[in-house]
Amino acid sequence: MEQYLRVGVISRPHGLHGLVKIHPTTDVPRRFDKLSQVLLRTSKGDLSVKIRNVSYFKGQVLLAFEGYDSIESVEGLRNVAIMVSREDAIPLEEGEYYIADLIGLSVETDEGEHLGELTDVLETGANDVYVVDKTDGQILIPAIKDCILDVDIEAGRMIVHLLPGL
Repeated sequence: MEQYLRVGVISRPHGLHGLVKIHPTTDVPRRFDKLSQVLLRTSKGDLSVKIRNVSYFKGQVLLAFEGYDSIESVEGLRNVAIMVSREDAIPLEEGEYYIADLIGLSVETDEGEHLGELTDVLETGANDVYVVDKTDGQILIPAIKDCILDVDIEAGRMIVHLLPGL
C-alpha cells in the first residue's frame, strides 16, 4: 500500500517570487490550507518541503515553499507531483477509497470472470470511471453502485457487475 497520496501536480511558476500553480488532484482543494509540509516527487527522488504560503487565484491553488523565492528556483518543478502522508490525508467516508489504493486491483465480474487489472481512474463530472486493462484491450466501468459490487483493498480485488453494453 502506497505510504503517500498525491494531492496535486505543479503546473507552472506563478509570478517572479517562487509561487507555483497547482492542479489539485484532491476532491477538497482547500485541504492545502491545513498542510504545513508536503513531499515533492521529482525525477531525482522525493523532496520534503515546508509550505510558506497558500493562496487561491481564479480557481487555482498557489503555493510558496520555504527556500524557493524566485521563478528560477521553481522553474524545474513543472509537472512534479505533490504528495502527503496517509496521516495527513483527509479521512474517507464509508465506501470511499483513495485512488492510489484502487490502482492495481484485480477486477472480476460477479459471475467469476477475471477481467484484468484496474490501471486508472478517470474523474468525470457525474461519476468516476475505472479503466481496466484486459489482455485484449481496455474496458471502462462506471464507478456506480449498480456496477461496483465489492471493493476489498486488503485482498487486492474488486467485484463488478457489467451492465448491458459494457
